[in-house]
Amino acid sequence: MEEILTAVIPVVIISIICGTVLVIASKLMAVKEDERFPKVRECLPGANCGACGFAGCDGYAKALCENPDTPSNLCTPGAYAVSKKLSEILGTKFTDVAEKVAVVHCGGDCSKTQDKAIYSGIQSCKAAKLTYGGKGSCTYGCLGLGDCMNVCPQNAIYIKDGIAKINMYECIGCGICTRACPNGLISLIPKSENVIVTCSSKDKGASVRKICSNGCIGCKKCERVCPQGAIKVTDNLASINYEKCRSCPDFGICAESCTTSCIARGFAPNPTRAARP
Repeated sequence: MEEILTAVIPVVIISIICGTVLVIASKLMAVKEDERFPKVRECLPGANCGACGFAGCDGYAKALCENPDTPSNLCTPGAYAVSKKLSEILGTKFTDVAEKVAVVHCGGDCSKTQDKAIYSGIQSCKAAKLTYGGKGSCTYGCLGLGDCMNVCPQNAIYIKDGIAKINMYECIGCGICTRACPNGLISLIPKSENVIVTCSSKDKGASVRKICSNGCIGCKKCERVCPQGAIKVTDNLASINYEKCRSCPDFGICAESCTTSCIARGFAPNPTRAARP
C-alpha cells in the first residue's frame, strides 16, 4: 500500500501544481476580446471576398473594433444595410457604401467571332489558356468555360453564346470573379454607371476586325466626342474613367459614336438590395 501511495502522491501533487499554473497563466495571459466584435462580425455577410481590403470578414471586424479610423462602409456585398448597422454598433458616423457590380469586358460571343480550334481538355479557363491561349480567335477574349461562374457565391454568372454574362440584379460586387478570370476580363464598376467597354483586346484595329466584329479598333472616336475627357485609348483599347464619366452631360454619347458598338450602354442600376428609409 505504501508503495502505491509513494507513486500516486507525487503525481497528484504535480497535477495540482500544473493545474494551478495553467489557471494563473490563463488569467494573466488572456487576450481580452472587444465586446463589440461578436456583434460586428454578425453584421457582416460572411462572403470572405476581401473586397473590403482585409483578410475576410473576421479581419475586417477586428480592424473595425481595434482601429476607430477604419471606415464602416467597405463591405460592398453588405451594401447600405451592413454599413448602417456597423455605424450604430460602433457609434461612428454613417457613410453610405459605394456599391459596385461586376462586368465582363468581352462582347465576342459566337455571333461576333469564331473559334480557331476545338478544345477538349479540362473544362477550366485556366487550363484552356495554357493551350495556345484558348480555343477562341481572340487571345484576350472570354474563354467561356466558367471559372468565374464556378466561384460566384450568388450564382449571378452564366455562360451564354460562348462567353460569360453577369446578372446584375443578383451580383453583390464581391469581386471574387475578378480574380478567377485568367484573362482579367471582369472588373467592378460603380453600380450607378451604365456604360462599359466590352472589349479587352490590345491588338491593332486591322487585326481585331479580322477576328471579332465587336472588338475595339482604337479609332479614338469615343475619346474625341467625350465632353469630360473620361475616355482614353491606350494600347489600342478604350478605357473609361468613371470618376469623370459620372458628370457627363451627354451620358452615353460614347456608346452612340462607337464604330463597332464595343461600348455598351443600358446597364440600368440594380434595385437596391436593402430598403432605405
